[in-house]
Amino acid sequence: MGAFEFPWLVADIGGTNARFGLVTSPDARPSNVAVLAGADHPTLPEAVAAYLAEHAGGVRPGAACLALAGPIEGDCYRLTNSSWAGSVRELGVPFAALLNDFEALAVSLPHLDADDLVSLGGPPPGEGVKAVLGPGTGLGVGGLVPSREGWTPVPGEGGHVTVPVVEPREFEIVRALRSQGLPHVVAEHLLSGPGLVRLHRALAEVNGVTAPELTASQIAARADDPLCAETVEVFCAMLGSFAGNVALTLGARGGVYLGGGVLPRIVDRVRTSDFRTRFTDNPDMSHYLAAIGTVLIVASQPALTGAAAWLRQRARTEIAK
Repeated sequence: MGAFEFPWLVADIGGTNARFGLVTSPDARPSNVAVLAGADHPTLPEAVAAYLAEHAGGVRPGAACLALAGPIEGDCYRLTNSSWAGSVRELGVPFAALLNDFEALAVSLPHLDADDLVSLGGPPPGEGVKAVLGPGTGLGVGGLVPSREGWTPVPGEGGHVTVPVVEPREFEIVRALRSQGLPHVVAEHLLSGPGLVRLHRALAEVNGVTAPELTASQIAARADDPLCAETVEVFCAMLGSFAGNVALTLGARGGVYLGGGVLPRIVDRVRTSDFRTRFTDNPDMSHYLAAIGTVLIVASQPALTGAAAWLRQRARTEIAK
C-alpha cells in the first residue's frame, strides 16, 4: 500500500458539521476522529488546518479523501447547505480526492458490521445493487453497484426530486408550504432536519393550531406532544415512500440502507412507524419491494469508513499501474 504515504486524511463534510479522521495503516479504521462546527471556520482549508493542528498533532497527510454534501465537479466542490466552495487542490495534500457524501456512505456499506445496522423490515440485505439515503441537514441519496473490481459507488442528487405525497393530509401539508412561500416542494424540504421544522409548522397550519417554533431536535424529543408526535409520524411515512421510489429507481435488490443525522435519534419510532408499510405500498411492485431489506445505519462515522475504503482501493490501483 505504498502508493500514498501514511497518514491519510478522511473527512465527511456536511452543511452543519465537518468530521475528520486519520488512517495510519492499510487496514486501520479512522482514528483521531473529531467533529468541527462548520460555522466556526470560514473555509474548508481552514477547517482542515484546524483539525490537523488541534486533533492530529500537526501531521502532514500523504493523501486525502473528502466526502462533501453537494455536487462534485472534478476537483471542485460547492456545498449545498453551506457557503464552502473551492478546489481540493487548495489543501496542499500530495493526493486529494472528492466524493459526494452519500457516495462515500455507499462505499462503506460492505464494511459495516452487524452491530452497525438495525433492521427496519424485510430480509437481511444481500448481494446486488444497494441504495443508501438519509436525512440530515439535507437529504442524501446514493447507490452501490457490484463490479469486477468489487463495488462502484453511484452518486446522485435524489433529495431534490419532487416530494412524495400519498395521503390527503400530505397534500394539505404541501399546499400549506406553498402558501408560506415555497412554490415547488422537493423531498429535501420535508425529509431532513430543517424539513422536520417545516413539517411541524405546516401541520400546525393544517390542524388550525398555534405552535411554538421548535428545532428539529426538540420536535424529535417531544414524543408526548401531539403535534410533534404527528410530525415524526408523517415524516417517517413519507420517508418510506421516498425510500421505495429510490429502491425501484436503482433496482436495489441488495438492500436499502438509511443513514444521515436524524434517524439514529429516533430509531424505535422509525421501527414502529408506517415507514415499512409505505415502502412496500405500490400497487404494481409491492411484491418486488417486499423482497428488499431496509436497514438503518447506526455506526458513528460510516462516511469516514467509506472514504478510507475508497482510498485503499485507489492506492491499490496506483500500485498496479
